Amino acid sequence: MWRASNPDLPEDRRQRLVDDLMAARRAVREATQTEDEDALRAARRRVDAAKRELGERGPVWWDDGSPDLNRHMAENTPYADWFRHLGTNS
Repeated sequence: MWRASNPDLPEDRRQRLVDDLMAARRAVREATQTEDEDALRAARRRVDAAKRELGERGPVWWDDGSPDLNRHMAENTPYADWFRHLGTNS
């Protein structure tokens, strides 16, 4: 399961962060292609920073007490039944 961005972010801020994230991902790709380890580490730090600002990593942004199930397989969570039925109702 992947964590969604914080829906409470103002749209202009969210868009800037998404733009930063996409630029950082392109930098990861470029550094990987050129085998530049220093640039790769820097680009990955930029990806992480953008994802944290978006609320996709780091402390949870919701306050309803639900657990953070990020990086869990859906079949191993309380959403297992829902996940099994995805795509079966066309």
